[in-house]
Amino acid sequence: MDDYLWWRDGIIYQIYPRSFADSNGDGLGDLPGIIARLDYLADLGIDAIWLSPFYPTPDADFGYDVSDHTAVDPRFGTLEDFDRLVAESHRRGIRLVLDLVLNHTSDQHPWFRESCASRDNPKRDWYIWKPPSVSPHFRRKWGESKRGAPNNWQAAFGGPAWEYDETTGQYYLHMFLAEQPDVNWRNPEVRKAQLDVVRFWLARGVDGFRLDVFNAYFKDAQFKNNPPKFGLRGFDRQCHVYDCDQPEMIPLLNDLRAILDAHPEHYAVGETFFATPEKVLYYSGPDRLHAAFSFDFTPTDLFYPWNPAWLLKQIERREAFFTGEHWPTNVFSNHDIPRTATRYTHGEQDALAKIAVTLLLTLRGTPFMYYGEEIGMRDVSLRRGEIMDPPGKRYWPIFKGRDGCRSPMQWDDTPYAGFSSAKPWLPVHPNYHQRNVAAQNEDTDSLLNFTRKLIALRKEYPALQRGEFVPLLTRPRDALVYLRRTATQTVLVALNFHDRRVCEPLDQDMTGNRWRSLLTARDDSAALLSDNCLELAPHQVCMLVSP
Repeated sequence: MDDYLWWRDGIIYQIYPRSFADSNGDGLGDLPGIIARLDYLADLGIDAIWLSPFYPTPDADFGYDVSDHTAVDPRFGTLEDFDRLVAESHRRGIRLVLDLVLNHTSDQHPWFRESCASRDNPKRDWYIWKPPSVSPHFRRKWGESKRGAPNNWQAAFGGPAWEYDETTGQYYLHMFLAEQPDVNWRNPEVRKAQLDVVRFWLARGVDGFRLDVFNAYFKDAQFKNNPPKFGLRGFDRQCHVYDCDQPEMIPLLNDLRAILDAHPEHYAVGETFFATPEKVLYYSGPDRLHAAFSFDFTPTDLFYPWNPAWLLKQIERREAFFTGEHWPTNVFSNHDIPRTATRYTHGEQDALAKIAVTLLLTLRGTPFMYYGEEIGMRDVSLRRGEIMDPPGKRYWPIFKGRDGCRSPMQWDDTPYAGFSSAKPWLPVHPNYHQRNVAAQNEDTDSLLNFTRKLIALRKEYPALQRGEFVPLLTRPRDALVYLRRTATQTVLVALNFHDRRVCEPLDQDMTGNRWRSLLTARDDSAALLSDNCLELAPHQVCMLVSP
């Protein structure tokens, strides 16, 4: 199409750098390793890479505790390696989106070391410091030496969101770990320094940014207590109305968008804290973010629905919101969420994984594909002593952490799955002997080759990029059937979620169209469309096009 736009019409592939490819045999993925695999990504057909943090970090939260926003951790490479990654990606027509963690820093960041040195340090106000809160009654009974947190806010990773500093006698705020103090975005110097980080990476050639928990940047100026609600953990037992989603975010997003708009076709997508479609619409638009994640198809706590009725309900809900200038995103997996194939498949069978990747690539919106999703990687199971993720350590066995979805990429059946020549930082999934890129390359029916075909079709047919979504079954039970339609082209997508043959009467008359098959899986023949009824083989994926 003449107006093809990479971040809207293309496919963005997330790489967790420490788990993608290790070039120097230290068991940790790195930037040169990614460069060595760019031909694979170009052959897959993706349009952009979203690169999770590679900045210097003490690894309290494995990259999301940044100690220098404008450098590369030596374990991952150098700034020269980064420049080469940008150049080699662009040479292949692949854009680069960086993960920016601007809500907080590491407690090892030079800014925070200065901030906690004394109360009169010039950078004291670069973070959020408050004195202990003691009621008059409490003070009369216990004296001035007793201290309490400034308010009732809780940290997302457990415990109070306030950490007491013995040196200066005040608390600092941390929405996540105590090792991740929140910066004070209300300070003009902080605002300038953070936006200078954006300018720094733009000058090095990046094409966009993913903003980590962006809507938590500002907190209530009066630090009012959050109201209570029912929940299992302390963090879940509060309505988070004062520690995120403050009105000061909008002027900041205006400034950020102006910086990006000075560079043609540059992009920002936000990770919405406590995402809802309403929030996503509020934060996205012509003078705000280009898009924000609404996580319509990812699990909430331990609830993993996977049936046509639930999916259609989610799709129609967001279709009602995302109209006009507002553009949705499709996310099934990422570094915080159990992998799609782990949640929805049985054993090592990939029939349901093919259904999932078809949804990812044919629903309206920008698809975000997590590394290894194209070969159906599963979460690795870890013993308690192997868990590295802080929330997993704190809440085991109720929550076993996010390590499982971060295991090394499975390239081949050599030791450590071709990821490294040394023992990796996380164990490789035991199924790597059979489930790997090399093996699936050779199998014409593999999930990898199926994904390649889907991506090629998405690029070829405008209806799959920007066509409207039209459901053909308004009350689906066994199958999900829908159209992606433009004024000149219609693509029919049919997905049988069951292991039995089904015949679905369609809500619209489709038999008058002249259809031809684009893609089928799980059966040698295309679905049978006759008498306004669609017959599908067990777990069949079928795509037809008209004209």
